[in-house]
Amino acid sequence: MELSILYVVVGYLVIMQVVGAFITIKDKASATSNKWRIKESTLLLISAIGGSVGMLLIMKKIRHKTQKNKFMIGIPAIIIIQIILIGVIVFYIL
Repeated sequence: MELSILYVVVGYLVIMQVVGAFITIKDKASATSNKWRIKESTLLLISAIGGSVGMLLIMKKIRHKTQKNKFMIGIPAIIIIQIILIGVIVFYIL
């Protein structure tokens, strides 16, 4: 039972990394062509619900939102909180 929960969590996180990376690339493409943009709150929400690592890596790779402290401080802070939460879950629940 515990192993199946772990598979679900890992699968979810992998999917969220792809989603985070995809929407960051989409927003960058929209920014360079003056098209409709993804709201910053949506980008941060995707980061908070699991897409933070993929989003941060892509942001640095394509130089998107790197001048905004909200992202350059906020997303690493979200990652730290997520690591702590995963540690608590693993230690106390599993």
